[in-house]
Amino acid sequence: MDKLSIISGALFLAADLFAIASLWITDWIRSNVGGSTRIGLLKTCLTVHGRETTCFTPNHIHPEWGLTFLCVLAGILCVTVTIALLIASYWESEVRKYARWLGFAAMVMFCVAAVTFPIGFNMDQIGGEPYKLPSSYQVGISYIFFVLALWITVVSELFAGKVCLPHF
Repeated sequence: MDKLSIISGALFLAADLFAIASLWITDWIRSNVGGSTRIGLLKTCLTVHGRETTCFTPNHIHPEWGLTFLCVLAGILCVTVTIALLIASYWESEVRKYARWLGFAAMVMFCVAAVTFPIGFNMDQIGGEPYKLPSSYQVGISYIFFVLALWITVVSELFAGKVCLPHF
């Protein structure tokens, strides 16, 4: 296994951890108006003026955010299998090309999620418009982790592509 494969695998691992953290933490959108509101893709947490935090799953999950959740989940699965294939390439170098394609699929899934997520800003709870978040709301740490995962996946794919180029 060469240095570029190790670097690519380490970057894919970092991207995987950031993507998992983005789904784990319920903080994609936040607001501090009238207390603290943290909105995740599937769950919302409210803290009203210092009282105990209450988390709940809305009765109706916004379809755009449901699709975002599924794309991030599929991206995590692709990155995890990519890491496993990069490790397996130590014994069988032929699997590197499959790792590269799965890394590319993860990148596509994360990109689709990044484009789909802001469409959901028009939900009743937020009251914005697609791609336009109201000034009383801002993105939270989960979204930042997700964007980090996306960019690290792109860089990882560049390293994986360099590793998998044909040698003449």
